[in-house]
Amino acid sequence: MKRAMVALVLVSTLLSATAEAREALPADQQANTTITGRGYGHGRGMSQYGAQGAAIAGRSVKQILDFYYPGTTVGKVTGGIRIRITADTTDGVRVVAANQLRTRDLKAGQVTTLPTASTRNQWSIDPYGEHGSTVRSYNARTKAWTLWKTLAGMAQFEGPTAISLILPSGSVVRYRGALRSGDIAGAHLDTINVLPLESYLRGVVPREALVSWKPAALQAQSVAARTYSAYYRKRNTARIYDLCDTTSCQVYGGYNSEQTATNTAITATAGQIRLYQGNPIIAEFSSSNGGATAAGSPAYQVMKVDGWDAYPGNKNPYASWSVSKTSAGRLRGRGLAQSARDEADRCRSHGRSRSDGRGGRLERHAGVHRRPGPVETRAPLGLVHLRSTSGR
Repeated sequence: MKRAMVALVLVSTLLSATAEAREALPADQQANTTITGRGYGHGRGMSQYGAQGAAIAGRSVKQILDFYYPGTTVGKVTGGIRIRITADTTDGVRVVAANQLRTRDLKAGQVTTLPTASTRNQWSIDPYGEHGSTVRSYNARTKAWTLWKTLAGMAQFEGPTAISLILPSGSVVRYRGALRSGDIAGAHLDTINVLPLESYLRGVVPREALVSWKPAALQAQSVAARTYSAYYRKRNTARIYDLCDTTSCQVYGGYNSEQTATNTAITATAGQIRLYQGNPIIAEFSSSNGGATAAGSPAYQVMKVDGWDAYPGNKNPYASWSVSKTSAGRLRGRGLAQSARDEADRCRSHGRSRSDGRGGRLERHAGVHRRPGPVETRAPLGLVHLRSTSGR
């Protein structure tokens, strides 16, 4: 489920935005601009606030999923998943020393428990040669790294319930499972978190939904996230990881993000996914669909009225919204043509040919006499990116 951080798309295309950038703005366009609309996100699949509304109305997790993914059936999935930790931009995998911390040589299959010492407080797996790696320890007293072992292939740290990864910023994030050095290309390594799928979801669901929501809503989010994971795991077998940990895939915070309410929801739906014709569906979701689901390519993505998206009590702040700013303020600082080119580059980088994220339904656009392009109506208006998933 590639969760694209998409722009609010009105009516115009990038092409028209680029062409109109060449025109001078009349003085009367310096007035206030007011945009009103409904929903946020692409609108395909499940509305997260809609799931909460349905749960408040007493609907079960099955009823919620049947509504948002019509024509799908219940399935089961097990196994593990490989997550690329994008915040670790170094070539190495650096962790905090701990009891029972082990290394696994992925080529030879050898597992070794790392020695402990009061002064040895960090361990690192680093690239060596074309496809090899080294394991080193850091001495806090001498402030020096020491080579411990050289391996012919890649390696991973494993052992404790959670391993503490040290990021380039110096912050520490804990992860269940193993932290692996992934050989991307030659001497470049990526950090890959390898763990059971159910453990992975514990770090996803609380980052994708509000933990205060009703159990049925959290259970629906758990099934959607699990299904999405299964869908991309099946597609990415030739790659060294299945998903990333950002909004480009599913947000994943590791062990640090786990919450009791979402852990309970994951356990209550253990292994459950949604299938279409025997295969995991691309279980897309977004914050709010504005009162109607959007149609997509799959047969289970249909357009229909959604009475739960703004259901009383679900506190959906995106059911309807408005934002105002002067035209001059929107256009100050950069030209439309460059903005359109930048947006096109972003779309290409996400595997999209155009910026059609359907990030909200426009109701009224007052104060400007020409049609604005997608870039104009995003960051310059102060609009925030919201949770949404999108196929890549």
